[in-house]
Amino acid sequence: MSLQTRAPVMTKPILHDPLQDATTDPQQPDAGPRSPADQEMARVLKTRPIRMASDPSSGAIAYWTHDALHDVVRPMLDHVVMTYPAGSQLLERRSGRSVAIGTARQGVVTIIPAGSTSRWDIHQRMHVVQLYLPHATLERVAGEAATARPGDLLEQTAHPDSVTSQLLLSAADALDGSAALDTLFRHQLTELVTTRLLAVYTGAPGRIEPTVGGLSPTVLRRAIERLRSDSDADVSLVALAADAQLSRFHFCRAFKESTGLSPHAWLRQHRLEQAMNLLRDTDETVVAIAAMLGYSSQTAFAAAFKKLTGDTPSDWRRRMR
Repeated sequence: MSLQTRAPVMTKPILHDPLQDATTDPQQPDAGPRSPADQEMARVLKTRPIRMASDPSSGAIAYWTHDALHDVVRPMLDHVVMTYPAGSQLLERRSGRSVAIGTARQGVVTIIPAGSTSRWDIHQRMHVVQLYLPHATLERVAGEAATARPGDLLEQTAHPDSVTSQLLLSAADALDGSAALDTLFRHQLTELVTTRLLAVYTGAPGRIEPTVGGLSPTVLRRAIERLRSDSDADVSLVALAADAQLSRFHFCRAFKESTGLSPHAWLRQHRLEQAMNLLRDTDETVVAIAAMLGYSSQTAFAAAFKKLTGDTPSDWRRRMR
């Protein structure tokens, strides 16, 4: 995925606060009631997300396509971090007594801190991926990573950040397919995005302490047994970390130190090996194999298989027999 060069964001004072008649000052504690981020976005964008996945432990992520927008985004419960998967679109965002003008495109991010309010003007149809991040998650990761208590998340408009942009776009890709794989992937990405926000976009960013050493042999064996389980065992990052008696932050890093792979990459490789064995050694249909491996459809399974091998499951089976 190539990244494009963007025009710089311009910030300038304005003489009149366009929110004055619609809201109170967003910097004041009485900025009004806060609503769930996805509900507020649905109201403002006047549509529903094309795809969305949520989890109480890690927030939610949604992919939207919406028409031109001229409205005030009211205070929300969660921080919203967004990037733009396609196109190039000028946007204006007015907050307090300033206006930020930027170009929304791949490789840039916009951040709306929880509880803030601003007016948006977007003049054409737009594609956007949004992560809704609870402040509790920001505080949890800060504590697990041994950073200072996070300060306020800094507001950004179309800010160049290819790392965070790519993470969000990758998370958006994991909204269909295998439920276990997708959930584990989103959990990991939320941890990574949160860690980056703490390092770059808070008022008092702290140093992320590196993890030293991997998992003990016993803990690693239990984690792999859980990941390999064909039962209904919970393979979420929450469950894996709890079983290891580690924070999610440290479990991810220790597991990779021990295996060379993230938990999601390990499980994806294991599922691919299972798929190959079933395709080569049995006469089960591709539909049946997809269901056995927990994919939502044959199409989702075929897309994931081809992404890793370069072949469709049927083509790979014909070559191996």
